[in-house]
Amino acid sequence: MIPFTFATGIENSSPTIANGRIRRDQMAECGHYDHWRTDFALVRQLGLRTLRYGVPLFRVWLGPGRYDWEFSDQAFAELKRLEIEPIADLCHFGLPDWLASFQNPDFPALFAEYATAFAQRYPWIRMFTPVNEIYVCARASAYFGWWNEQETGERSFVTAVKHLARANVLAMHAIVKLRPDAIFVQSESTEYFHANTPEALAVAEDRNAYRFLSLDLTYGRKLDGELRRFAFDNGITAQEARFFEENAICAGHCILGTDYYSSNEHLVEPDGSRGGAEELIGYPMIVREYHERYGVPLMYTETNCDDDPPGTASDWLRRQWTMVRSLAHFKVPVLGFTWYSLTDQIDWDVELREQRGTVNPRGLFDLDRKIRPVGEAYRELISTWSGSLDKLIL
Repeated sequence: MIPFTFATGIENSSPTIANGRIRRDQMAECGHYDHWRTDFALVRQLGLRTLRYGVPLFRVWLGPGRYDWEFSDQAFAELKRLEIEPIADLCHFGLPDWLASFQNPDFPALFAEYATAFAQRYPWIRMFTPVNEIYVCARASAYFGWWNEQETGERSFVTAVKHLARANVLAMHAIVKLRPDAIFVQSESTEYFHANTPEALAVAEDRNAYRFLSLDLTYGRKLDGELRRFAFDNGITAQEARFFEENAICAGHCILGTDYYSSNEHLVEPDGSRGGAEELIGYPMIVREYHERYGVPLMYTETNCDDDPPGTASDWLRRQWTMVRSLAHFKVPVLGFTWYSLTDQIDWDVELREQRGTVNPRGLFDLDRKIRPVGEAYRELISTWSGSLDKLIL
């Protein structure tokens, strides 16, 4: 597998909104295309050697068998020169216009061809996130109606999940053929739904089952109980379920990337509506459930917090790091910790649904590339703990 690693990431979400008329390219909005050399140098200055990184798919993948590698070649060559190991993020919430949406059944097989082309072009890259946060992408695109296809409903959600998961699995197979020692860090939002009243208990239990659909498919876990009923009622066939059961790649290749924010816990009402619960039970209790379900090592692949009021982000960093360390006591293997992202972000307070231009002060650096207090705290944390990380890994 890999030794424990500290990491950050370059935010590279690129969904469309407004029925496809507006592309939310966070690399453009946050200035990475103009400052990419500076951004990589800042990664090194923090003492980091691992970076979640991927150029938005729509810029590279021009059509079947057609690619524009110009910027990718420059960026990945610089990462290699700086000895920063990327976790290559191939699909992060957005598709090229020519593929239309995640309802497109042609997407999975075509994406496997893209993954093959990528792995051939950059044979030195070992770690990949083929499809980032399948559950979140499907929910925002095909259940809440915010991004991409902007559909709503359980059937469109399940369709998006099964297409994204199939693309993920096929891409893993394509990459392993070229790189037999490849590691797949499947970043996914780790969530929990709390019943706000006794009448909401059944609804919360259902939501807590549905959150596992993307990972059950990816890791080939046989669908059962309420999740099986939900999936089959909304379009997954027995043949499709068997595909996932028979084609999973896990042993020796997979790390479950666990993403957790204060917004990952939800209070559920009897009518299914939900509100924020903040940090009620916290990261360790939630991810222990995921680890017990899938039995693969974990990595904390995303967290952050707006530094408002000042000091909030640094406090969140310290608390999450303490929680990561606590997991060793419970025999849960965690192989890394990530503050996401390197710089502040744009409009994530409204989950990119509207183009407001609001700067979210949650990066290690601001958009002028000046270090934030949480960046200083993270650099100190890395320096302090880098020599003792073997004590965190079982």
